[in-house]
Order: sequence, then structure tokens, then C-alpha cells
Amino acid sequence: MLIDGYDDAPLVAGEELLSHPGFWAAYLLWMCESDDADAEPGAEWFGADEADVDAVYETLLDAERWPAFRVPFGGGHTAVVVSRNLPDDGGTEYFVTHPDWRRHGHLATVDGHQAGPGLSWPELTHIADTADRTAPGVHDRHARLLLLLPALGDDNAPGDAAEVIAEALVRIGAPAEEAPRVAALLLDHPLWDAAHWSPPGRSPLSGGGAQPCDGILQCDGPYSPRSGVQLAQGITVEQSERLALALGTRPA
Repeated sequence: MLIDGYDDAPLVAGEELLSHPGFWAAYLLWMCESDDADAEPGAEWFGADEADVDAVYETLLDAERWPAFRVPFGGGHTAVVVSRNLPDDGGTEYFVTHPDWRRHGHLATVDGHQAGPGLSWPELTHIADTADRTAPGVHDRHARLLLLLPALGDDNAPGDAAEVIAEALVRIGAPAEEAPRVAALLLDHPLWDAAHWSPPGRSPLSGGGAQPCDGILQCDGPYSPRSGVQLAQGITVEQSERLALALGTRPA
């Protein structure tokens, strides 16, 4: 069993795929579509060729072996990306897990009935920067940011967000001359509307609002799993506060 809660799924660790020259194009190219008919996205935008990308697609979509990518961060938490390769219900799941929780915290789902966004910009960059190197998974900050980027949706992303993404793209092998254009498209992908993030007024874990909020942000996106609810259901107030600290939304 690779991840709690996926006992019967044929999950395999997917981290080695990140070093394949076609991985990032296979993983992110779908987010680069635009209305510009003269700018058809291609594998070369990520420094790859079509043969490399096709080889990765075969592995990413393997119904017998579902690649899972683990992004361990503070306090024993792990963000996980799972290729859910069911024959009639394929998609990609983004969630957060912790060994002390009874169930996952849902971030986003990319499929025919997508749900998201699941991360604000400060959360995304904080997770990317706070790798737990004692836990298995992806530890490079640029790869971590790009792996979780599809779960992002934030109408208050800073002005340099595209530059941060462009730097990550160059670090994983994308041509420097293509990186700014690709970064802008990735940041503005139309999967879900840009959402506003804010802390709840009182914590729903606190028994009728007797305690202040735990600092975990909530999202106003109508399709977000974090719209009006806590990221992880069924956890204690203390666990929720540790999660807020790990996400960077509560000061240390």
C-alpha cells in the first residue's frame, strides 16, 4: 500500500518519471491551450519531442499501474497527485494526507467533472519551499511547484508569479525563450475561474465558534472543494492548526 485510503488501487511511486524528457510536456501541455491559432502548444515548449511525450503518456495513463507523486512538506503532511486510471472514470486527483488523519484533504480533481481550485498562491509556493527531506517523494522546489500548479486558482497572485513559474520551467529543462509565454498560459489556464481566498471568521471545528479561526484559507470558487468547508474533514482543532502552519497561512 503506497498511500492510506488507496488500499485496493494499483498505485506505484511515480517520482522517477519526472526525470524523463517528455514528462513535463505530457503533464502540463493541456494547460497551454489559448485562442491564438498561431501559437499551437507543442512538446518543444518544454524541451521535449513528441516521441518522448507519447512514451510518458503511456505510463501516466496505464490502467494497471497508477503513478502517484508525493510532495512531502511541513509537519508530516504530504500533497499527493494520483493518476486515477479507471477505464471509464479517468482523471487526476490532488489531495493532502497525514498519517494521523482518517481521510484525505481534497484539493482538486481534473476530469470530466472537475473540482477546484484547491490551492492559493501563498500555499502553493510555501509547500514548494518547505520540503520534508526525511519523507519519500519529490524534494526539488521547482518540480514541486509545477506538480501542484494545476490545483492553483488565485485572483490575487502577485505580479511576479509568472516569473516564478518561468524560472521553474527553465530549471526543469524548458527553453528559456519559451518559458515566459508558457508560464503566462499556465498561470491563466481556464480550467476554473480565478478565486478569492480568505480565512474563515470562526473555526467550524471549534464547537459553535467558541474559538478563533485556525488560519486555514477558504475559497469562494463555486467548484472548489474548499468552498465553505475545511480542507480536511474530521481532523481535530490541533491537527487543523498544524496544517495551517504547514501551509504557511498561520505564522510560526
